[in-house]
Amino acid sequence: MGDYFERKLDDKRRLTVPAELRMEFTSGVVVTQGFGKYLHLYPKSVWDEQVEPGLQGNILDELTADLNVRFRMGKVESVIDGKQGRVTLEQHLLDYAGISREVVAVRAGRYWRLSAKPRV
Repeated sequence: MGDYFERKLDDKRRLTVPAELRMEFTSGVVVTQGFGKYLHLYPKSVWDEQVEPGLQGNILDELTADLNVRFRMGKVESVIDGKQGRVTLEQHLLDYAGISREVVAVRAGRYWRLSAKPRV
């Protein structure tokens, strides 16, 4: 299971994180737009320790500014529901990624990439 899982969102737009992965998110979760039409799901500790410092580059650097806009536009911080291991994905982020119900999650280093399950 470790680096990939598929889930269906429930009627309240909640994604259930597999039990064996929930410890990664004890610090909370941060969901942002991705580099493409997908979402990034970060453990809050990874966001604080790696992403946030990376976004603090030269204030006049256009690449740094573009990255800040991409990752902060629609950024949502929350916690995983302790009982069920669910995190709510906001509608504007789902719309951005083209996710309606079925989600594919793939580990990308220390965060997860969430995308719509391809239709076959």
